[in-house]
Amino acid sequence: MKFQRRKLPPFSLKTAGKYFALFVAMTFMNFALPEREPFAFPLYYAALGMGFDPLLMSAGYLVSSAAAMSAYASLSAAVQAAFLLLVFTLYKRFRRTLRLERLLYLALAQLPFLFLFPHAGYALFPFSPLLQKTVLAAAMFFLSVFSEGALESLLKRVFRCRLSAGQLSELLLLWLVFGLGVCGALGQTAYACLALSVLLVGCVLLRGSAAVPFSIALAVPPCFVSASFLPLALYAVYACAAVLLSPYGKIASALAFLLTYLGAAFLQGVFYAGALESVLSLLPCVLAAAVALCFPEKLYAKAKKSLLFYRENALPRVAVNRNRRAVGERLYEVSALFREIEGAFLGDLPEDNSVPFIREKLKSTLCRDCPSRFRCEEGNVAEGLDKLIAIGYSKGQVSLVDLPESVGARCGNAAGLLFACNKLLASYRAAAREMQSAREGRRLLAEQAHGVSEILRDMALEQSEEYSFSEGESKLTRALAQHGMMSSEIFVYGEGDSLTVSMTLSPDVNAGTLCAVAGQVLDVPLALTEKIPLAEGRACFILKRKPCYDAAFGVACRPKQGESACGDAYSILRIDERRFLIALSDGMGSGENARDVSDRTLTLLESFYKAKMPSDTVLATVNRLIAYPPEETFTCLDLAAVDLDTGEADIVKIGSPIGFLLSGEELRVLEGSSLPMGMLDAVHPATMRARMGENDFLLFMSDGVTAAFGSSAELFGYLSGLRHVNPQSLAEEILQNALSRYRGAAADDMTVLAVKLLKSA
Repeated sequence: MKFQRRKLPPFSLKTAGKYFALFVAMTFMNFALPEREPFAFPLYYAALGMGFDPLLMSAGYLVSSAAAMSAYASLSAAVQAAFLLLVFTLYKRFRRTLRLERLLYLALAQLPFLFLFPHAGYALFPFSPLLQKTVLAAAMFFLSVFSEGALESLLKRVFRCRLSAGQLSELLLLWLVFGLGVCGALGQTAYACLALSVLLVGCVLLRGSAAVPFSIALAVPPCFVSASFLPLALYAVYACAAVLLSPYGKIASALAFLLTYLGAAFLQGVFYAGALESVLSLLPCVLAAAVALCFPEKLYAKAKKSLLFYRENALPRVAVNRNRRAVGERLYEVSALFREIEGAFLGDLPEDNSVPFIREKLKSTLCRDCPSRFRCEEGNVAEGLDKLIAIGYSKGQVSLVDLPESVGARCGNAAGLLFACNKLLASYRAAAREMQSAREGRRLLAEQAHGVSEILRDMALEQSEEYSFSEGESKLTRALAQHGMMSSEIFVYGEGDSLTVSMTLSPDVNAGTLCAVAGQVLDVPLALTEKIPLAEGRACFILKRKPCYDAAFGVACRPKQGESACGDAYSILRIDERRFLIALSDGMGSGENARDVSDRTLTLLESFYKAKMPSDTVLATVNRLIAYPPEETFTCLDLAAVDLDTGEADIVKIGSPIGFLLSGEELRVLEGSSLPMGMLDAVHPATMRARMGENDFLLFMSDGVTAAFGSSAELFGYLSGLRHVNPQSLAEEILQNALSRYRGAAADDMTVLAVKLLKSA
């Protein structure tokens, strides 16, 4: 029979540290009671249930039994270890899982303690030693059941997820036994050194009210040892002092802890005792402060991040991130689809093959029976024919003056050639128009597919950005509480311009105070963008980064004399929280028809800009759509998209009269030289960029206003003398002055659009 060597799991430094910590803890736990009862057994049993190596844990349990300094105690521990080693090894060997029968094995493991462990009994309890041992065995039984859950929480859940009240109670029970063991083995001073070091590090990390119950948990063992609640009160006071100054750093927190400890020691009369006793009494606070100050910053940062997750309701945020990631991936796939659609429309656009088509048609009909055909083929007649057809295609027909010299010198039937060419050009014209229309339609669809693809790609990138945890949330919670605003939930996400703060508060909270406090904590100017009622007494406040500038608008218009409607149209559109768009459109002519053209142009522009389609695609598409109707519909356009953070204005002028930027004492002319939209198939707008500052004005005027001044120089001189603070009054004064030059009767539609940039309040 061949025996296989058991394969041991990989043994890392981290694993070795866990085993060493368990061995030390078991040793101290055997000192929990005066007669050194084996209170290491619950931790030993929990470690076996957690999957630790049975042989190593059994050896550690046997070593820890030496604390009782009795051969019978060691024998009792050896029998317990042998029994559990056999049980867990067999179950592991046969790959079975311990279920309810584990409670039976746990109860059987208490029998060696009942019959072998030497116990004289405690005089405090008027029961026989055997009955006292039975009570202790029952206590160890239940403690073993709870210790398995406590050890699992300690090794797998702490700093990873929120612990329930039951799990916290299990950890407290295990810590009580361990703390009693440290006090019994090394004394209360040694325990105070350990507990106060843990307390001060915890206060620096927690920085909140959670530090107080944490301090109470640490104070439970000395309370049991001294049979007094004084340690509990002292530990709570130490925690409050450390947490009070924790926002100012760990040095301030350690200093507050030291001063509070010294004050408590003075009130207890410690300094009136001997020198050695005084030094030993002060040792815990000095050691705790040293540990907190020397604790590595990397570990502090890592623990803070874990505790932030620990305190957070993580599941909603994880679910939001998961949904955002899925939506982002879907949007990116749809964006790629529109890219393919764009390629499909552009890949095989029908080519304009009119010249070679007509040439071959002429050769196959007119030239086929010509006796001079071979002489023409030897010469350069084909190139001359192409030139002739190209000229006719652009003019509509050809004549003798268009006949190239290479063709006229060799062709004996020039008149017949011209007649046949004009006939073919006339018949081909309808097909050519259809082909051109199809080509333009495909190009238009390709541009739209490209624009949609760009929008979807940007949305995919935005949606794929995950919302992470922010330390500003806890700071904001404390700051709001100091101002009497209690928030149960705070969610800070995004960076820069996309920073958003969502919080639940009482609906009666003052929005100005809220924005001021939140802006001071996050070091970002914030403004309330939305307030959503949730339930009675609760509302969701949504704050976003406040732009540096705000804007005020003024509009003054007058229709042409005798017309009921003004042919000009204007638009003032907020693209998003940080940008706005203004536009002035002047349709050809006046009255209702011109108004329809202007309205249609602005409606298209607004829709495209709201969708955040690229500007080049917007202008080209709108131009084609305006030029598409068979009747002539032209429009002049002034457009500006202004960034409220930087004051930068992207200005587009298409066939429009001059505009102006009034900045302090300087008046800048904004002029373009392109034709109106819809006049040609391809629009070439005049684009420029200007930076606006506080109290600067941007002026757009239709040609009905500018024409009233006679010349640009006269208009420039008039505007240079104006000083206004209100854009509406400025627009009205310019319009009234222009009307006075027409003697009160508008010779054309007249509109003035003024924008003033203001510093945000």
